[in-house]
Amino acid sequence: MYLLYSLLLTIGLAVLLPRFLYDALRHGKYVEGLRERLGQLPNIDAGRRPVIWLHCVSVGETQAARPLARALLEEFPSHALVVSTITRTGQGVAREVFGQDAAAIFYFPFDWAWSVRRALSAVKPSAILIMETELWPNFLRESRRRGIPVALVNGRLSEGSFRRYKLLGRFIARIVGDLSLALMQSDQDAGRIRALGLAPERLTVSGNMKFDAGASVDEEELSRELAARFRFDKERPLIVAASTHAPEERIMLEAFKRLRATGGAALLARLLIAPRHPERFNEIAASIDSSGLSWTRRSSPSSERDATCDVILLDSIGELRAVYPLASIVFVGGSIAQTGGHNVLEPAAVGACVVTGAHTFNFTAIMNAFLEAGALLQLPPLSEEEAPSHLARVFAELLADDERRRALAGKALAVVEQNRGATNRTVALLKPLLSLPASEKGPGLRDDAARSRALSA
Repeated sequence: MYLLYSLLLTIGLAVLLPRFLYDALRHGKYVEGLRERLGQLPNIDAGRRPVIWLHCVSVGETQAARPLARALLEEFPSHALVVSTITRTGQGVAREVFGQDAAAIFYFPFDWAWSVRRALSAVKPSAILIMETELWPNFLRESRRRGIPVALVNGRLSEGSFRRYKLLGRFIARIVGDLSLALMQSDQDAGRIRALGLAPERLTVSGNMKFDAGASVDEEELSRELAARFRFDKERPLIVAASTHAPEERIMLEAFKRLRATGGAALLARLLIAPRHPERFNEIAASIDSSGLSWTRRSSPSSERDATCDVILLDSIGELRAVYPLASIVFVGGSIAQTGGHNVLEPAAVGACVVTGAHTFNFTAIMNAFLEAGALLQLPPLSEEEAPSHLARVFAELLADDERRRALAGKALAVVEQNRGATNRTVALLKPLLSLPASEKGPGLRDDAARSRALSA
């Protein structure tokens, strides 16, 4: 099966090669870090310290890993930390977030056995921690063969991903069987990975570490900088459209124009749009420019219009979290577009009033916690034609009712506070794994009995 998987991976990459070349030429994607993706990593200078390899896919996982990385370095000061990502945006955020603490930051290797072996030989990790759910068959298999324990942390498995993995039949059981430990966000996530074949003794529900990701000092300074440059203040309420996908930017612009037409407090409102994917920045800039609204973009030099324009395009990476404390309302994107939604915890954690669309299936457990507490507003399923008028009405009602808006924000913050602590639980559960002597890891971690005794110690 592994040979067939590698063959299919090669065929898939060959089929997609024209698209990769197009994206590389137009947006610079995939070119950066190509040698690292092929496993050609520089040897890690860890000073003979044991190395913890922390893998994050993209921006969301990288941000969520911040409290875990801090806690690991405090708990294991004799270890070195290295961080990998898959996406270019994740790499940029990782270098900003972990630049002072990580011994190395690099791109995750393509999942061919030979490229994985190269990477493992260069890094020589004593343990590998994978954020959320990245089940790469060859990577897990080669790690097991070298006796390197691999833990899934802050594990999440959506219903859609679960159904797709189930199509792999017995092969998926072999893949998850190479995990030494899975620390899942919720009972539902744990049940799904258990159904894929993971042994129950290697499985624990630890909670969601994204509840623990508070603002850093650097973000607080950036918030002040943005507030000063764009003159964000209480006199002109700011609506943030976060992590948007097509056609949400068009919907937001139309909703904003309809909102402004209602008068009152809405007449003074401003809109900040932060698209999810950087390669769409210029496309969205063109849409804003044709909207008839005054606007500017974050990447432009400072000018007088920054303080007075209607719309700001946040065409930067890693700065969205710093905007949330300045917002009166945050719409979390990917939720009118049927992509499954994005993280509501970051705006909630700073006491922002949160609105989402109906399609939030990527964050079911989190959304249930917020909805049960009445801590956010979720729109009904809407067509592209219906969405602007509905959104405009919701925004107008919230801006006209300060008490309701503050109540929603307060409840959202309370949900976050009530669910904190997953990071400490995760580190406690990882202690036995990270402290295992090489003699107990065994060749390929095959001695399940010894490992179970160590993990339960």
